[in-house]
Amino acid sequence: MIRYQFVTGTGFTSKAVAWFGGGVFSHVDAVLSDGSLLGARLDGGVSVRPPYYDHWSRRVVFSLPTTAQQDEQWRNFLVDQLGKPYDKTAIWGFATGRDWREDDSWFCSELAAAALEMAGGCPVLYTPANKITPSGLATVLSALGAVTG
Repeated sequence: MIRYQFVTGTGFTSKAVAWFGGGVFSHVDAVLSDGSLLGARLDGGVSVRPPYYDHWSRRVVFSLPTTAQQDEQWRNFLVDQLGKPYDKTAIWGFATGRDWREDDSWFCSELAAAALEMAGGCPVLYTPANKITPSGLATVLSALGAVTG
């Protein structure tokens, strides 16, 4: 089972990311089987963090049924990304067109979408190269039949 946690923080930056991203979420983390969270953040790049490492004003977890092979591919892809830097150009990428599939650095929804595609959890996402946002990815998971809880 592929699980993602979508959140909105309580601060101005988080709310601005959600607003500029055209939705309600500002961040997404992969939820690992032990409950820890793997994601990309400005404060540490791609890393594993404990559950509830921050305070959020909104939190929704999506679960997408997958095969054991898809789950393993998803997890392996994410683990292979550990230690990569945060994609600091991402903020400008929304305006300049950075391709979110470049794997040299990540921001949260780029990483989550790439892992989902790599595992075959969804078809190739035909989105503009610079427009994969947390709220957009939540919409994709909803369309795929992921359940919240």
